[in-house]
Amino acid sequence: MKIYTRTGDEGETGLFFGGRVPKNDPRCEAYGAVDHVVSAMGVARAFCQDENVKNVILDIQNQLFTVGAELATLPENYETMKNSYKVIIPEMVTQLENKLDELDAEVNLPPSFILPGASPGSAILDLARTTLREAERRILDLQELGQLVNKEILPYINRLSDLLFMLARYEDRNLPDERSEERRVGKECRSRWSP
Repeated sequence: MKIYTRTGDEGETGLFFGGRVPKNDPRCEAYGAVDHVVSAMGVARAFCQDENVKNVILDIQNQLFTVGAELATLPENYETMKNSYKVIIPEMVTQLENKLDELDAEVNLPPSFILPGASPGSAILDLARTTLREAERRILDLQELGQLVNKEILPYINRLSDLLFMLARYEDRNLPDERSEERRVGKECRSRWSP
């Protein structure tokens, strides 16, 4: 079987469990953005030194394939997909929160913004986090169109962004951090510039 199919040469693509849409359809934008995150996290996994961080990243990459599969499925085909594959459930959000709590107990966050780049691994994790925020915005676009079936995806993505921030800080926990020259900020603002 050849890798190329020629079926997308006119700018359309096939969706999971059926249906075809233009490649710039909001659904493609959403799952394409998630795919971007998976790739960025692969680079992070290659560069990170801490085995615990690498293992968490690998688990997240697998879970993001679940997110991508959900986003690549039309609402009318969602039940068929759900009967064959895993979907994002509230317990997965709770697992992210538990991991966040574990890392938070081991990382001393400074009262200022942290400039990415203390190590290659953490820098790429920070890049993956900002890429994930872009994916979140594309998923919100899909929700506003009434095309997001599983409402658990947004809390999952939101919590995952926090986890990527903490993984980067954990990766660098024994290194001096680079702090911005901005004034002191509250804890809720430390992890990111973007909303």
